[in-house]
This record gives sequence, C-alpha cells and structure tokens, in this order.
Amino acid sequence: MAMASLSALTVVVYIQDNVGWGWGLGLPTIAMALSIIAFVVGSSLYRKLKPGGSPLIRLAQVIVAAAKNRKVVAPHNPTLLYENKELDADISCNGRLLHTDQFKWFDRAAIVTDEDKTDSELPNLWRLATVHRVEELKCIIRMLPVWAAGILLVTSNSHLHSFTIQQARSMDRHLSHSFQIPPATMSIFSILTVLIGLVLYERLFVPFARRFTRNPAGITCLQRMGIGFAVNILSTVVSALVESKRKAVAAHHNLLDKPTAIVPISVFWLVPQFFLHGMAEVFMSVGHLEFLYDQSPESMRSTAAALYWVAISAGNYIGTLMVSLVHKYTGKESNWLPDRNLNRGRLDYYYWLVSGIQLVNLIYYVICAWFYSYKPLEEVKESGDGDVELSKALDDGNGNGNGVKLGRNDTI
Repeated sequence: MAMASLSALTVVVYIQDNVGWGWGLGLPTIAMALSIIAFVVGSSLYRKLKPGGSPLIRLAQVIVAAAKNRKVVAPHNPTLLYENKELDADISCNGRLLHTDQFKWFDRAAIVTDEDKTDSELPNLWRLATVHRVEELKCIIRMLPVWAAGILLVTSNSHLHSFTIQQARSMDRHLSHSFQIPPATMSIFSILTVLIGLVLYERLFVPFARRFTRNPAGITCLQRMGIGFAVNILSTVVSALVESKRKAVAAHHNLLDKPTAIVPISVFWLVPQFFLHGMAEVFMSVGHLEFLYDQSPESMRSTAAALYWVAISAGNYIGTLMVSLVHKYTGKESNWLPDRNLNRGRLDYYYWLVSGIQLVNLIYYVICAWFYSYKPLEEVKESGDGDVELSKALDDGNGNGNGVKLGRNDTI
C-alpha cells in the first residue's frame, strides 16, 4: 500500500501537473483494471475456509440469550456454564476462548435452564450460548475503547492532505532553476519514512528492545500504539511551529496580503512534520492493526480488520467536522482557516488545538490500555504419548503467554 501511495504521489501527480488530467486519471483506471484481473486469476490459489456463520448474528444471539436469562441466578462456579466443543469447532480452530470475570452479565447467556434441557443435540442459540461465544462478545467489547482512540489520531492527520498542501504551494519549492516539487508530492517524505522505518523497526528496534523486555516482538502492540500517539503529538506541535515561522517570514517581506505570492522560505521546512508523521505511522497504525487482528476472536479477524478502516473513515469525517466548527466559531474577520489567504489565517492556532485534543486522547488511551485484559486462549496440543494437553495462555497480541498444562481430565 505504501508503494502504491508513493507511485501516486510522484508519477501520477507529475503527469497530472505536466501532461494533463486525462492521462493523470486514465493511468490509475488502467492500474485498477489490471489489479481486478490479477485478483480474479489468483483467487483460485486462496485457501478457502468453511463458513462458520455470521459473527454479527452470533453476537446478537449472546445478547438476546443474556437478556432472556436476566432473572436467572448465575452459578458461582463458571465451569457449570454451557460449553460445546463440537458446536464451536468451526469457529475455534486455534483453541477456544476461556471464561473471564469481566462483563459477567453476559455469562447469563451460557446458563443452562430447565427449558434448555431437551433431547436435541443442538440448543436454541437465541436462548443458550456457549462460553466461547460469550467470550467472543466480551473480546469485542474490551477492544472497542482502545480501537476508538485511533479515530482522533486519524483526525489529527487529516490536515496533511489539505492545509499542508496549501502551505507548500505558498513556499519555495524549487530543487533547481527549472524544476520544483508539486505541492501534493510532499507526502512522499511520510511514505518513505514508513517504508524505511518498518525495516529499521524489525531489524534494529525489536532486537534491541527484546534484550530488556524478553518479549519476542520487542514490545507489546499496546506499547507500540502508545509510542505512536506520543510521536504524532510531536508531529502536530512541529506543524504549529513551522506555520508560525512561515507567517513570520511572510510578514517580514510584506506578503501577508498577497495570497498568491511565494513566501521566500524553503518547502523543506515541512519535511520534519512529515518525517514524524511517518514514524507515528510505523508505531501506531501498524500496532493498531496488529492489536485488532490478534485480540479479536479467531472467527472475527476480518471484521476486526474492517474496524481499522472504519476508524480511518470516522477520523476523516470528524476532521471535516472540526474544520467546519473552526470556520463557524472563529468568525469571518479573524477566521483561523480562511479560504483564500492563508497568510491572514491562524493555522498555527488550529495545529495547537489539534495537539491539545491529541494530548487528551493520549491520556484516554493510557487509561484504556492500563485496564485492558488480554484474551485467554485454550491451546490444544498433542503430547508425544498421544494424550491431549490443554494450555491456558493469555495472548498479548505478540504470541506470548505462559500457562499451566492440564491433563485430559483436568478442568481449567
């Protein structure tokens, strides 16, 4: 995806500015057509798993079953709750989720009542759910607060594709007397940072951090996300300082009332904020997707990955809403984000506002991460003598978790 963005910000932008919009839009269309052909041809090579039913319906069944049993007294011993390995086999190939003490109200969905004691092998799932299915719902609920923290991070980065381009258009973009960088191409510095940063993260940072944390992944996905949040705040602070510098240079050369004039300051003043944004992506975006994939129930990983893109879309919508509110409440005469003359605006104030919002969001994230409980997973292993061993592990999203091995007849 980063390579595609890099091509779009260099080759496509150059063609649009120097050749024409016909070719600039035609080439991406041709590329999309080729990608569809490649997808259709290669689809036969994919390993297709047997569908286990809609995960959203299973979540709804747990909620309905818990609501129906809301007056039933829950047993003190969680081993008395309903379990059915055969029923959960298709949605727990890597091991079933184990019972947790969080959100105990939903445990009522797994209480076996007199009405559920029938001769039928399969229960009515709208009245009785297994512990694994109840824990699937609990996993999603536990993930949502951490997932929501990523929305405002996307909101804080939405200016990179709008106001930063306006800033670049008003600055000196010449690399030589005859060539200047297109404003929209400035994002390549963020993309390059991501491409290089991912390699350095895996090759240098992870082995270094592993010496201190004893974690095969160096740090947990929650720690990785927290670093990304902090770096992104620094990126927005740098954006505010650079905008203050740009306006000071414009004022020094009496260009505040000349919106189309080129301010004599190099466009490369914008590179540090793009670099920091790229570093934040290396930590936060990758860690966010890793968290959603690893901490979601096994049968809901595609749904969890979709939540990542939902956060991106929601963040961009909130960014648009934020800009509209700033336009509305800062007035026409002292508008922070004027439509025609950025030199008379207060874009630096907007960046400081975004930085403050991110700081609050970081505090919120730290609280959510502090109280987050990793999902407990039952791992089934075959021992050398043919016995089945169950290993209880707390999956921290990086393949870690030590537990106690149990024999065939032992109970977790």
